[in-house]
Amino acid sequence: MAREPLRLLRATAQRARTAAVSPIRRFRRPSRPRSPAASPKATAFDPSALDPTARPRPLVRAAGLAAVTVLGAWIGLLVVGSVHISVGPMDTRMALRPSLTGGTKINVAPLGSLELNSHHAPLRLDVDVDRLDPIRSQALVDHPERLSGLQDEVATDVTRGTLGLAFRSCVAVVFGATALGLAVYGRPRRALAAGGLALTLLTASGGAVYATWNPNSVLEPRYSGLLSSAPSVVGNARSIVSDFDVYQRELARLVTNVTQLYEATSTLPAYQPDPTTMRVLHISDVHLNPAAWHIVESLVRQYKVSVIIDTGDTMDHGTAAENGFLDPVSDLGAPYVWVRGNHDSASTQRYLARRKGAHVVDHGEVINVAGLRIAGIGDPQFTPDRSSAAAGDAAEHSAGRRLAEAIRDRKATGAPVDIALAHNPIAARETDGTVPLALTGHVHHRRTEVLPGGTRLMTEGSTGGSGLRAVDDGTPDTVQASVLYLDRDTRRLQAWDEIDLGGLGLAKAEVSRHLPAENRPGATPSPTTP
Repeated sequence: MAREPLRLLRATAQRARTAAVSPIRRFRRPSRPRSPAASPKATAFDPSALDPTARPRPLVRAAGLAAVTVLGAWIGLLVVGSVHISVGPMDTRMALRPSLTGGTKINVAPLGSLELNSHHAPLRLDVDVDRLDPIRSQALVDHPERLSGLQDEVATDVTRGTLGLAFRSCVAVVFGATALGLAVYGRPRRALAAGGLALTLLTASGGAVYATWNPNSVLEPRYSGLLSSAPSVVGNARSIVSDFDVYQRELARLVTNVTQLYEATSTLPAYQPDPTTMRVLHISDVHLNPAAWHIVESLVRQYKVSVIIDTGDTMDHGTAAENGFLDPVSDLGAPYVWVRGNHDSASTQRYLARRKGAHVVDHGEVINVAGLRIAGIGDPQFTPDRSSAAAGDAAEHSAGRRLAEAIRDRKATGAPVDIALAHNPIAARETDGTVPLALTGHVHHRRTEVLPGGTRLMTEGSTGGSGLRAVDDGTPDTVQASVLYLDRDTRRLQAWDEIDLGGLGLAKAEVSRHLPAENRPGATPSPTTP
């Protein structure tokens, strides 16, 4: 009987809860579950799509956060992501910038810039030389013995600057991404997520820089501006092979050279050529551009060139009226070696052979110029002559085989040929294995390759910017030439500079230094003969 009141209380509470339920809900018929087959379009309509307050999809939110992060980090780097530091006698500003290719760019105002393919990452290191400290530079001039310790000083300065730049860049990207995230989303959690993601991206980019860092990138720099016309900064082949094997040593040399450049306020320093190195200027496909002779003369004087090699197509139609165009070759300042191209006639060849300082090679003939044994063969085709059909590649192969046979015969006498010349690369390929170096032109763009037999085939672009035909489409072609550095004793290629000048109406100059694989630090020397 004691439990009866408890049961009554429970029943009363149950009736109260039932009475509190909505009449609609109380009398609504229970819904029956439907199978997916009964309503195939039940999930086709999303009511949240009509709700403007509905949250975006996860992928959209992630893409938006990534965009805000990248933009904020970039703004942060631009605003506060740089450090000012003294490197040797120079005051510099170092900064990280977003980039698709990476690398390092050193701006030496007003002389130009130097670009290094130092790493592959979405970050580029910019180093701006703001000014040269007169007190520190004068101390180096007055006490040259201090240059011996400049390497350690520069290494310490660069290390200190890099660490400071890394810390400042981290702060910059986190601050920029967080601030922009707060402005866009208005929620601290989302803003902090953007800052954390920015720091993660910067750390990953730093890892990519570390993994792909190439200290030997200074062996093949690209110069622009006035620096491209200062071979004393570019250096000579001997010093590049022996001295530029580590980044710190090269950076010290760069600082020293820049100091010398700033000291020479009105004129660039004179280039002191390496006495063990011969310099060959390779030009091709002038195509009646009169500006080419001024360019060649300037390069001969600037680089102290030993011999000029022209691989043909100096003319456009090969007519006798064009022969006077060749008169300046006698005043270029160096011996001029020439091989006939497919736009050069036999009349052109005879006229040039009578010019002072000119040397024409043909039929596999070997000449000795400036200590170099050079063999060549003229192009077997003269394409401006419409009275005869072009013989095609077969004629080029045949000419190349005749040249190779002549080189082998000369080698059998104990006087091997150093350089083979042909206008068309197809002909030059036939000399593979008979000569260390073969030079060609014809295709109007530069290309270098080592053939299976060991011969290095170097094809030059158009030193005349493709002539007047270059402006037919309104876009001038680049003027190209190369300076080859050969060892005076072995007459083997040590290095070469590729020179690119802006075409007609342009004023841009770039110089790229290149080394054969066998001359890179740590490489195994190649045999003396191919």
